[in-house]
Amino acid sequence: MPTSPATALHFSLCLSSQKPTSPSSSAFQQPNTQLAAKPKSILHEHPLYTSTHKNLSLHIKEKVLCLEIMGIDSGKALSLNPSLHTATLDSIQSIISFIQSKGIHQKDFPRIFGMCPKILTSNIRTELNPVFNFLSQDLKVPDHNFRRVINKCPRLLVCSVRDQLKPCLFYLQRLGFEDLDALAYQDSVLLVSNVQNTLIPKLRYLESIGLSRNEAVDMVLRCPALFTFSVDNNFTPKYEYFAEEMKRKLGELKEFPQYFAFSLEKRIKPRHMEVVQSGVKVPLPLMLKSTDEEFMELITLSQGAG
Repeated sequence: MPTSPATALHFSLCLSSQKPTSPSSSAFQQPNTQLAAKPKSILHEHPLYTSTHKNLSLHIKEKVLCLEIMGIDSGKALSLNPSLHTATLDSIQSIISFIQSKGIHQKDFPRIFGMCPKILTSNIRTELNPVFNFLSQDLKVPDHNFRRVINKCPRLLVCSVRDQLKPCLFYLQRLGFEDLDALAYQDSVLLVSNVQNTLIPKLRYLESIGLSRNEAVDMVLRCPALFTFSVDNNFTPKYEYFAEEMKRKLGELKEFPQYFAFSLEKRIKPRHMEVVQSGVKVPLPLMLKSTDEEFMELITLSQGAG
């Protein structure tokens, strides 16, 4: 355990060691009052705890308070990770202590554990420690930067190094992702993506619209976010609008893959309509990257020049 754990969290975890001698003792009544006060509405509102659950055990109440003190929605956490129901506070405290030993701060807990409550019931030796070893040995992340990486992508801590992280890193490196810093600090979400079900289908889609394999790879290398976009909800509608309504050439997408990062309804369509109505030709990057003021000035100047 850290020598100076977060005070609030330490208080909640220490409650488990306060074993009352009798239900009427003040030692029992005081913690029970504190524990029931905040979680009550949460427990009653969440489907896991209907109004019939009036006599929750002290063990559950302590656990709920522990999660709430960390800023975590206890109902959501218990729903996403049923194993928390039977996990002991000692085991949760061990996880917290281990995570803190890696440089993670208490203020990071709501984001990290809120997104991935499974971490709280992970095995330190076989699941969590291998992830930090992967960050250190494979991504060359120094210990003092663990916090930065984990905050960027908490899901790293619930991924298998052998079955997920290493195979994904190998695949990305084969494609040409050579910048380990970029993968660690900017594009770490790619490492938690499924190669077969997520990454490969997106490359195949880009090839299906007429790009060569090398051209598709070059696009994702220049704009890694392409690997995070949905084929059905992003690529397909945006490409169809690009080809059918905008009637632009595929070469423009090769040069500006960031096109897929802009909102179809809020940016692409309105800007395209302005261009059509003005009767001027505007390069795709200028059309989409410009601020509203810059875009209107561009249209005005182009019309004047015409």
